[in-house]
Amino acid sequence: MTDRHASAHWEGDGKTGKGTITTQSGVLSDSPYGFNTRFENEPGTNPEELIAAAHAGCFTMALAFQLQSAGLKATSLDTKAVVTLVQDGGGFKVTKSALTLKAVIPGIDQAKFDELAGNAEKGCPISKLLNAEITLDKTLAQG
Repeated sequence: MTDRHASAHWEGDGKTGKGTITTQSGVLSDSPYGFNTRFENEPGTNPEELIAAAHAGCFTMALAFQLQSAGLKATSLDTKAVVTLVQDGGGFKVTKSALTLKAVIPGIDQAKFDELAGNAEKGCPISKLLNAEITLDKTLAQG
């Protein structure tokens, strides 16, 4: 088992308060977040961006392992995740994580690509964690 951790610190109310996020690895160290970084695109991070990064990274690595198991190796796998946050009554909820994959994989046909990408999307631990609609838009480029 592997445990990873991150922490958040907050001061003030929800709209004008400010927070910081720190990760175990130090990639984020007292990185600012708040209402402005979450809803108004101010510099800093936000929980949805971090979920999107985790989902894109997890899925892409899961696909690399799927390919390896099939005796294939990608030249490149580029994944974007867009996490959608919507108003829900008096609060908010994440309703979707949309993955978009652009891949260059020598020696693969479309059917095998679809199979392995689908397995990765369903099998990546972050996909399993999220209780939201998860979509995958994929393109296989020749190269």
